[in-house]
Amino acid sequence: MQVDPAIRAVAVLDDELRRGMYYFIRAAAKPVTRDEAAAAVGISRKLAAFHLDKLVDAGVLKAGVQPITGLRRVGRAPKVYQPVDTDIRISIPPRHHDLLADILVAAVVAHDAPGPEGGAERAPAGEAALRVAAERGRRIGLAEHQRVRPGRLGVERALTLAMVLLTRHGFEPVRHATGCVRLHSCPFHPLAVTARELVCGINHRFLGGVLDGLGASSVCAVLEPGTGACCVELRAS
Repeated sequence: MQVDPAIRAVAVLDDELRRGMYYFIRAAAKPVTRDEAAAAVGISRKLAAFHLDKLVDAGVLKAGVQPITGLRRVGRAPKVYQPVDTDIRISIPPRHHDLLADILVAAVVAHDAPGPEGGAERAPAGEAALRVAAERGRRIGLAEHQRVRPGRLGVERALTLAMVLLTRHGFEPVRHATGCVRLHSCPFHPLAVTARELVCGINHRFLGGVLDGLGASSVCAVLEPGTGACCVELRAS
């Protein structure tokens, strides 16, 4: 089983020396040499190089070469380190609040955009969120369809393909019965608890869009709220 990159990153930062150098490099706001990192935590340059390379391998730092300025020096330019420009997040079970935030922000922008002169009254912002959710899901499903090129999809093949895709997005799909997949985890929890009608509606439209993009017309997303699970099931149409 492939290890989640975020888990690898957190595991490598569990070491006190590596964590100290990582925080020092983040605070430096400039490329840091091995000598500077070693001095920051009070270890030798050789040992610092070992730990820094571990941080690079785990994807939390990136390494480069310091540009030579002024008179050219003899030997190689010193290696320097900077933090990568990505977030490191772990959630068990997986949560994707960034996807929900993207949908809601796009919905607000679409809702607030000026319409044509003399146009009709704007639809509620919630309706804009549902439209955006369907579009985001369709985009994800279409990208998977173009990658896999599955051809015509019957019920079982469509559910299998949807399960593979939705597993990557944190839904924890499980075959509930023949022609039915139950999603055991909601990636938008706990926000679904505080605004259930809106978030479950977004989730429903998103999953419907995913199936549409996959070309899985033999399967539909059904709103079926339950306790401790996602509010949507995938069923044979």
